Amino acid sequence: MKEMDTKTTTVDTTNSEESAGLRNPSRRKFLGTTAAVGAVSAAGAAGTGALVRSGEVQAADQSILEKIHVGPGDLDEYYGFWSGGHNGEVRVYGVPSMREIMRIPVFNVCSATGYGISNESKRILGESSKFLNGDAHHPHISYTDGKHDGRYLFINDKANTRVARVRLDIMKTDKVTTIPNAQAIHGLRLQKAPKTGYVYCNGEMIIPLPNDGTELEDPKKHFSVWSALDSETMEVAWQVLVDGNLDNMDSSYCGKYGASTCYNSEHGFTLEEKMRAERDHVVIFNIPRIEEAVENGEYMTFGDNGVPVVDGRKGSQLTRYIPVPRNPHGLNGSTDGKYFIANGKLSPTVTMIDISRLDDLFDDKIEPRDAVAGEPELGLGPLHTTFDGRGNAYTTLFIDSQVVKWNMEDAVRHFQGENVNYIRQKLNVHYQPGHLKATLAESSEADGKWLFSLNKFSKDRFLPVGPLHPENDQMIDISGEEMKLVHDTPTFAEPHDCVVVRRDQIQTKQIWERDDPYFAETVKMAEEDGVTLTRDNKVIRDGNKVRVYMTLIAPEFGMNHFRVKQGDEVTVVCTNLDMIQDLTHGFCVCDHGVSIEVSPQQTASVTFTADKAGVYWYYCNWFCHAMHMEMAGRMIVEPA
Repeated sequence: MKEMDTKTTTVDTTNSEESAGLRNPSRRKFLGTTAAVGAVSAAGAAGTGALVRSGEVQAADQSILEKIHVGPGDLDEYYGFWSGGHNGEVRVYGVPSMREIMRIPVFNVCSATGYGISNESKRILGESSKFLNGDAHHPHISYTDGKHDGRYLFINDKANTRVARVRLDIMKTDKVTTIPNAQAIHGLRLQKAPKTGYVYCNGEMIIPLPNDGTELEDPKKHFSVWSALDSETMEVAWQVLVDGNLDNMDSSYCGKYGASTCYNSEHGFTLEEKMRAERDHVVIFNIPRIEEAVENGEYMTFGDNGVPVVDGRKGSQLTRYIPVPRNPHGLNGSTDGKYFIANGKLSPTVTMIDISRLDDLFDDKIEPRDAVAGEPELGLGPLHTTFDGRGNAYTTLFIDSQVVKWNMEDAVRHFQGENVNYIRQKLNVHYQPGHLKATLAESSEADGKWLFSLNKFSKDRFLPVGPLHPENDQMIDISGEEMKLVHDTPTFAEPHDCVVVRRDQIQTKQIWERDDPYFAETVKMAEEDGVTLTRDNKVIRDGNKVRVYMTLIAPEFGMNHFRVKQGDEVTVVCTNLDMIQDLTHGFCVCDHGVSIEVSPQQTASVTFTADKAGVYWYYCNWFCHAMHMEMAGRMIVEPA
């Protein structure tokens, strides 16, 4: 198999089909009328290697290598937060080194940290702790006045209709909410100004409401909802009923509008039914009007969840439906606050919606398509767009396996009839890119230094590992006039999206504070038992329930053994008394599926059943001391 050519593509100023990224005029016409068949065919060809191009690999010059080198002991300039895809986690990278620093479990079980095993994490997961899978898609960091404030990261679980919040001061998940009246949370974005008060999320799949089995087959009675969560309580504040399947979304920097791509305006169940219409929509949500409707009691509820649901279907005064080419996908707000950009997927175009015209749209002074400021042709399969803060946008072309750099204002001028070229460059990536993200490009501070193309396929890029290949995240230097590909990073299980912020925007604690709310419930339980966690080592028996309190300080447990009876429900509460940064202990019981992390000054607990008589050692499973191997004790389980 030949290597793909990563040399830059130079274009002329005529805006011909060739410069717009199209192979020939007949292909553009073909996509305009039967894009679905074209997309499926091209994607199939890509799967067999048909899109692999000949040519030489662009070699990163010495100056670029120096820019991405981070020496031993040196710190990266940025934090990068990557979704963990089907692993249900968030992965933390240093940028530009692309060293993986940490994994934050969110919707998954992690035996290293005890997430999904410890009592504290099970309280966070709630009823959904029964799920062993997650599908983490879109990580986004909270805002103050359009800038990232480093308080929280929010991410969705498409598989089990959940939204989670990660505290960035401790890099731990602290809230998980299952969204009612919805199915498959996909698009997720945050209120940007004046502060992140709302977390907005899309229910993608259409379902009957209430989804209780009384209605199963009528597609006209299936809907999706757009939800707003309170970012502090993580409770659903309100929802908006819409026509069609909501896909990706963003919110405006003025705080007034949300926007989402919406496919399946046909209300179909099958692929054929979902692709009959020539156009679908971008749904615009007027947030002040929605809040007013909820305050005035103009809403409905479904089932017993009590969440206010306002009617935002076509014709509502709370929403507007802007027609765009069929089956759009990504929706990205430009960092200058001017445009929502809907990516065509089955059209070679993206649609630029002028946010300054939305007031007139809601006041019925203009028609929906009058809010479109531009519709540039970019190439085959545009999926997502990001920005450099210098007026340029970058869009992934899934079928062309390219990232295209284009100028937004030139695209607007071209749409108005001027003969101006808006495409600046195309760069081949390896292969089939989905999301992409530039540094700080989800905020008003986009700095245009690095861009990451998150590519779905990686064939021929890495050592072969069998039929299941890794994916390939590629780092691209966008600091100059030309994009330059500088690094491949293999990733596992579809890391879907990422967000990259400056390191000074994240302030983390190195040692737990004893009054941290993360383990407040466990502290409360100890107080009720009359236990001082930082001092006492004690066993409390309550029928067949046993609570074991012990301290940990390198290299020993405060209790070298404890006794229980077969069948007892055992809760072990561990408190790490060490105050040295990075001195983490663990508590692991052999043959019982018990493993938790206990970092400096942290309290952690776990509950399990001692169902087998005998002697079972517990040990510290985080290497902590020269005598670490001797840090162990015995759980003696007496026969029932």
